[in-house]
Amino acid sequence: MPRVAGMTTAFLTHPDALTHVNPEGHAECVARLEAIYTATDNLDLLRMEAPLADNTPILRAHPQRYIDELEAQVPITGTVALDPDTSLSSGTLNAARRGVGGIIKAVDAVLDGEVGNAFVAMRPPGHHAEREKSMGFCLFGNVAIAALHALEARGLSRVAIVDFDVHHGNGTQDILWNESRIKFFSSHGSPLYPGTGAVNEQGAHGQIVNIPLPPESTGALYREKLESLILPALEDYRPELLLISAGFDAHAGDPLANLNWQDDDFTYATRRLCEMAQKHCAGRVVSALEGGYNLSTLGGLVRAHIEVLQEFSA
Repeated sequence: MPRVAGMTTAFLTHPDALTHVNPEGHAECVARLEAIYTATDNLDLLRMEAPLADNTPILRAHPQRYIDELEAQVPITGTVALDPDTSLSSGTLNAARRGVGGIIKAVDAVLDGEVGNAFVAMRPPGHHAEREKSMGFCLFGNVAIAALHALEARGLSRVAIVDFDVHHGNGTQDILWNESRIKFFSSHGSPLYPGTGAVNEQGAHGQIVNIPLPPESTGALYREKLESLILPALEDYRPELLLISAGFDAHAGDPLANLNWQDDDFTYATRRLCEMAQKHCAGRVVSALEGGYNLSTLGGLVRAHIEVLQEFSA
């Protein structure tokens, strides 16, 4: 598919993302998104509202009983703890449904040629949500759901996901364990929460690639893994769409991890992935916010990530 000149980068979000409230002092807080909004306010982006997803796309990744259990626990006021890390407030499920709706709308806009690529700025994040288990701040597996949508609703046959969040994308892995049409790459600190992501966890079809990174390692090691492992595998796979689980918590300043990436490591990764997408799938990239908990650095990191996307959508 040839590139279309003059396309732009879409930025998808919705005010409902601010109504998901965690207990006071929680790292995954409303201020994360507010920092991103402030940092990206003057960027020339096609701004789209993330719609509410109904159950149809969610059911490709999660059973109805799981959705029903979540809905039954939503409080009228305050928060309800699903586990020590993950909570529900009155606005949480609407926010989570818009996270799903936003990434699906982004995929459709990119596949329809309305935009060159897209970034979805929603919370709660998604990559820790397993098929029947919320955890790690996450309720629905947004990126996994988007990949399944691209296959089942849009007719693609090869989708790739690259997750560079510092924590292993165990939920994405769990949902897609038996899915041969999706290649999933997760780089992550190890040992670190959630304790999964060993090299020998390869999926039912060898389609999962886990890249554990040792504590205190720098972005130089990730760049080496990107060049020697991830990019050659993507070259062989020739995806028709590339999805990014964009966590920014591998940064040296992040409070929830112990890797030492610098700002330019994230832009390097973004640029190299966009170059691969440009070669094999007309630059069709959809990136979605996952982690990143240092409020003084997150906005700038997301802005720089989006600016690289803009370079490839111009």
